[in-house]
Amino acid sequence: MKAELAAQAARGTNAGHGDAHALAEDSFRAHVQQHLPRNARAYLIHGMLGMTGFRLVTAPTFVPAYIYLLSGSKLVVGCVLGAQYAGMAMSSIWGATQIEHRQRVMPLIYLVGWLVRLQILGLGLSAFLLSGDGALAAAAGFLLLFGLFNGVQNVTFNYLTSKIIPLERRGALSAFRNFLGGLIAAAVAYLGGRFLVGGNVFGNGYATTFLTAFVLTSLGISALTRMREPVLHDVRVQSGFRQRLREVPALLRADQHYVRFFVARALVAFSMMAVPFYAIYVGSHLPLSGATLGYLSIAYLLAQTTSNLIWGRLADRHGYRLVFLCSIGLWVLSTAALLLCDGLGAFLLVFCGLGASFGGYFLSADNFALEFGNRRDRPMLLAVSDTATYTMMACGPILGGMLAQGVRFSLVFVAAMLVMSIAFVLALRVEEPRRRPRPQREGNA
Repeated sequence: MKAELAAQAARGTNAGHGDAHALAEDSFRAHVQQHLPRNARAYLIHGMLGMTGFRLVTAPTFVPAYIYLLSGSKLVVGCVLGAQYAGMAMSSIWGATQIEHRQRVMPLIYLVGWLVRLQILGLGLSAFLLSGDGALAAAAGFLLLFGLFNGVQNVTFNYLTSKIIPLERRGALSAFRNFLGGLIAAAVAYLGGRFLVGGNVFGNGYATTFLTAFVLTSLGISALTRMREPVLHDVRVQSGFRQRLREVPALLRADQHYVRFFVARALVAFSMMAVPFYAIYVGSHLPLSGATLGYLSIAYLLAQTTSNLIWGRLADRHGYRLVFLCSIGLWVLSTAALLLCDGLGAFLLVFCGLGASFGGYFLSADNFALEFGNRRDRPMLLAVSDTATYTMMACGPILGGMLAQGVRFSLVFVAAMLVMSIAFVLALRVEEPRRRPRPQREGNA
């Protein structure tokens, strides 16, 4: 009799817990829907301004050309950019351990976001105040710190996106955000190359361009103050960094399709060994003037921008897996076409293909990662994927620099195409996550 009463009490407790969880989940979903228009506007404004500034720093034009101007070495270009991505690889998993127990992550986004932007400011000021080896060392240091803080920022912001933007709206909204940000970035990149770098404004066009990026990114993060983040009820209990590292293998063994995805993503990242040398390769055929850099940047960024509308529509209809595959295929074809160019018009056309493929990859890789696992494990899944990606992005430019310095550009591009082709085949074996049952019902997967 006592055992039966205890069992009934336990069932009642479990039922009460289930009811509380359901009520909390309903409240979470209601908050997401209530504040979606407001959050979407802030998300778009952040993309229009913040992403514009970041693209001036991460596009394969200004920073590689600036490092090459200071060093005269393709290997140094690869090593400096490799240091940036090494920083991102080192901090991603640590960043996940800082957010997976938090009901709100916005305070951390503000803190880390401003630290990232201070490195862009430092890059610009060091270009103004230093020269030669001093400027090169400062640039390497600021790019390393930029990577360290950016690794945390990327995991945190992508996790925030998964909370405030429902899956069925994420593709179109991300695409429109990239479209608006890309339009402004293309215009600023053209003006930066044509007038700031070409005209050597204020005595150092590169420094002026980097300071412009700082202003834009600062305006972008200010827009996030209008966001209203929902409180999560099912966060993980805080645990130590080493303990969470020990749990990663089991997390990976639970989903072989996720493992295939993150390995394919890491391989594409490794193939980015060729990216820093796109503009430098053009310089081996044409004078690499400020105007030429401006034309190449606007072709790359405009294509990346306009293609996002197509990629986003495709993602909402058929899933991010298809976008991931199509962008990799286009990237291989565009890289092959780069080796056949010898005039500015042809190079501009190829840079359009490279920009469009990178736009599709950028849109799909982050959002594809958000579709695996449950909400409690998502920060760590994002971090594991980011760590593998940034590790490869750190190694790739160094290897590419060694190949470009000691052999020929063509070998760098051929190696990149081979690695991307392997990634494409591996991604074909990833099942579309939207066709798989969720581990648990989530209001905002």
